[in-house]
Amino acid sequence: MHKKLLVFFLLLLKLIPVSAQTSWKLSTESDGIKVYTGVFPGSKIKAVKVECEFKATASQFVAVLFDIKASPEWLYHTVSCTLVKQVSPSELYYYSEISLPWPAENRDFVAHLTATQDKATKVITINGPAVPGLVPVKKKLVRVANSSSLWTITPIGNDKLSVIYTLHVDPGGELPVWLVNMFAAEGPVQIFKKLKLQVQKPAYKNAGLAFIQN
Repeated sequence: MHKKLLVFFLLLLKLIPVSAQTSWKLSTESDGIKVYTGVFPGSKIKAVKVECEFKATASQFVAVLFDIKASPEWLYHTVSCTLVKQVSPSELYYYSEISLPWPAENRDFVAHLTATQDKATKVITINGPAVPGLVPVKKKLVRVANSSSLWTITPIGNDKLSVIYTLHVDPGGELPVWLVNMFAAEGPVQIFKKLKLQVQKPAYKNAGLAFIQN
């Protein structure tokens, strides 16, 4: 139950790194998208990792992740994503609500998104842990309070990227087994398929970010 629940919530949250993770087991693979699960020390809930390559520049990819308003276009079952606070071009807070079929209650969360790039390797890391406060807890929504996650984006030449996404999260509340199974089977692949299409949209084709070197 916990393993499948984590795969589902991997797809709903954007991104503190899962640095303590030491081993991974391949769970599913489709269209070049690999989804792994692994033991997270001190927790009964397993961590999740997704690996995928993208045909895009680093600026294109990061621009998509930081385009909060457009996130529902590629995030599975996302009702809305709203910018809460823009700290700087590379740091922001956003709020999101996730739609679940009846009888499950919708989930929501506030995330703190920050991006940094190693000047030597050009590898980009984007953290997006769920954080308390900023948006009041709402009735009939289950607030996701505890998560740690990380995007690692590595340029591999010819406008191609190797992307690794890791997450450990406690989604809270209860979900029906049939619903968990559905999202575990469909969610990860569907989101990354849409993300591949999203980065190719005209809005991001000539993206330039002052804090990213391609």
